[in-house]
Amino acid sequence: MSMILPAALIGLLTISLLGQRFVHLPKNVWLLFLAQPLGMSTSSIIVFAGGLVATKIAPKPEFATLPLTLMILGTASAVIPASLLMKKIGRRKGTACGLTLAVFGALLSAAATQWSEFYLLIAGAILLGCSMAFVAQMRFAAIESLSDIKDSPKAISVLMIGGMFAAIIGPEAAVVGKDWIESPHGYTGSFLLLAGLLVVAIAIVLNLNSIETAEKHVDGETRSLRVIVRQPIFLVAVCAGAIAYSVMSYIMTATPLSMHEIDGHSLQDTKWVVQSHIIAMYLPSLFSAVIIRYLGLAKLMVVGSIIYISVIVIGFMGNHFLHYWWVMVLLGIGWNFLFTSGTLLLPESYRPSERFKTQALNDFTIFFVQALASLSAGMVIFGFGWYKLLLIALPAIIAMLLLSFWYWLRKD
Repeated sequence: MSMILPAALIGLLTISLLGQRFVHLPKNVWLLFLAQPLGMSTSSIIVFAGGLVATKIAPKPEFATLPLTLMILGTASAVIPASLLMKKIGRRKGTACGLTLAVFGALLSAAATQWSEFYLLIAGAILLGCSMAFVAQMRFAAIESLSDIKDSPKAISVLMIGGMFAAIIGPEAAVVGKDWIESPHGYTGSFLLLAGLLVVAIAIVLNLNSIETAEKHVDGETRSLRVIVRQPIFLVAVCAGAIAYSVMSYIMTATPLSMHEIDGHSLQDTKWVVQSHIIAMYLPSLFSAVIIRYLGLAKLMVVGSIIYISVIVIGFMGNHFLHYWWVMVLLGIGWNFLFTSGTLLLPESYRPSERFKTQALNDFTIFFVQALASLSAGMVIFGFGWYKLLLIALPAIIAMLLLSFWYWLRKD
């Protein structure tokens, strides 16, 4: 019941706010809207349950974030193979293959919690991470399903809104399934429940219509990656995504450990903060199409960077529940503005025939940088504490703010 009520409230809010503005989007967009949060719930379960289990079974507490880090590295390593596979067999079959990997990863993670095997948990996390490379491509599948490219902000908004359900599904599945099956540290049932949700996602994805984008009718020859990456718009798009994800993952990974393990906040308070963060990552998407129309992508990146700076400021004010809550909520909003901007800018940097390799390079960069940030989070939080962890994130945020201002002025 604890999972059904919040999900129902978010569903009603989503339907009421979307109204008629998005009703004419293709069927594929709505199917992806349903499947994506189920696939994304793998990440939130690893953040919430994986980190807490790892603190009990890892050789050292500093290794508690290793499953999450290797999950992200799994995503980065699978980005290029995922893109090539989808190019060969299509978005529908490729995404189904990726979600199947996640099912096996969830089952491995369940076995790891049952037998207290840290390295088995790592193996499960890697498979879950590999699946996220396929889930991440859903946003491009939504754009490619459109008959009018001007509807891209609407399609991205719909998919980002779906992410709010991941905020409910992941942590709630972790808590609801925690004691389903007796195990030394709990959560075996959580990962089994995740496997069931992923099977549902596969069934949804298999109902997608075929997605084809014209590749032969382009102006000029297909360019090399070297030429594509030299474009300022490509660099801005990649930096927006990479900095958005790395700063978010760095602080988000450390927060449950800092709250629950170091500062002694309850598991319920920690869960609520994590859920609030994930909701904040996607709730602004209800209004992003309107915001983008009035502000434009350049100004949206500036606002996102300023919100990230406010995260650091509030984090330095204290370590009570509300401090953590505001840090994580603002972190989610800032991520939304920056990542949405980068996603919508990226298609302007490539031709249809160049989309798979450009998307693969973009996502590989994002997830590789995110993995490094996640890996360092555990070491920093246990080695230096919460305040130094926040301070270390500041240079990247300032760099993003300066780049956003430069792009704003360059466009004008």
